[in-house]
Amino acid sequence: MSFILRTRTSLRPAIASLRMYSGEPGSGAGKGGGSGGAIRDAGGSFGKMQVAREEEYFYKKQKEQLSNIKGLLSQEIAFHQDQIKRHEDAIRRHKEQIANMDNK
Repeated sequence: MSFILRTRTSLRPAIASLRMYSGEPGSGAGKGGGSGGAIRDAGGSFGKMQVAREEEYFYKKQKEQLSNIKGLLSQEIAFHQDQIKRHEDAIRRHKEQIANMDNK
């Protein structure tokens, strides 16, 4: 019977120590939130709200960057399509010149 009690008591500190290290960002310094500023260090609802604001900021920033990349790629596509048209026109002109030379 004492063996079972020792096993139970020895497991409790291990479980408690695991709980100390697991935490969400913004839950306070040393609780998985890290040191991200005074509000995040304090933890609680303000820390979690700060984390949510930061995540929203970076989400919007990433969305803006993707939009900018799409715009630049669209401009490059238009440029290359224009270049293709110019090259096709040049090829057509050169073929006409060759055809005119053969006819003379």
